[in-house]
Amino acid sequence: MPKVSVGMAHDAVSRWLSRFIFRPQELWREAKALIDPRAGYLVVDDTTLDKRFSRANELAKVQYSGAEHGLVNGINLVNLLWTNLEKCVPVDYRIYQKEVDGKTKNDLFIELLKKALKRGFFPLYVLFDSWYSSIENLKFIRSQGLKFICNLKSNRIISCHRIQTAISDLKLANKQVGKVWLKGFGQVLVCKVVATNGDITYLATNDLTLTDYDEFTGHFQQRWNIEEFHRGIKQTTGIAKCYSTKAQSQKTHIFAAFIAFVRLEAVRISESISWYEQKASITRFATANYIYYANA
Repeated sequence: MPKVSVGMAHDAVSRWLSRFIFRPQELWREAKALIDPRAGYLVVDDTTLDKRFSRANELAKVQYSGAEHGLVNGINLVNLLWTNLEKCVPVDYRIYQKEVDGKTKNDLFIELLKKALKRGFFPLYVLFDSWYSSIENLKFIRSQGLKFICNLKSNRIISCHRIQTAISDLKLANKQVGKVWLKGFGQVLVCKVVATNGDITYLATNDLTLTDYDEFTGHFQQRWNIEEFHRGIKQTTGIAKCYSTKAQSQKTHIFAAFIAFVRLEAVRISESISWYEQKASITRFATANYIYYANA
């Protein structure tokens, strides 16, 4: 019996990627059923899709990658994640293209939060790292009646007992939370977190009631969910593995990857099956069917 050809033609996929146009805002339609906008946390961070072997890619450029701790050719995404103790749901994203739209990552940070506010979000805290802790960003969050917890770089200037100093020179006892004046902003609570390897992180919040160290740092630990999300979406959806050099095809592929991840998260929540096991089960199913029909 002749072999049966199974699968989708490569050209069909290429045509679909190039012809369909989706907006990041459309992700909200898929994600909103999974979240409670009046609870949980909003986390903002960026990640780079590695395109080091695709120099002709229209969206890629040389930029910093935290995963590589250096410069790579890639596509940078600024992402907004909603999370609580159980869920990890991307609700919006932007592609960083300053040379095209003139927007910095901090501009995209504000844009994402403004859109979230219009959608009715009022999280327990907005969480982000030191890259997004500019005075303008902190003031915007405060102006919206929201609370934040963020990293501060060690050279940020604070005042304590009317003495200006870098936050790294502030004398904080182990697990102490102190009230200081952040230059250009106002009163914040700060604490110092010392990792097991000796690395020091400084945290700040405008919630002046958050005086318990364990509660303070416990809330901020939810920021790491976006790191898990970045790892998960890359390993399970192949978001960085579109080989088209055209900008529109890349954008469609990125959008499809976000939709796929939201559906993986929905199954993980309802059936307690990890993202990775779901991916493996799809691969096993496809492989079994290919072998069956190819030998039919």
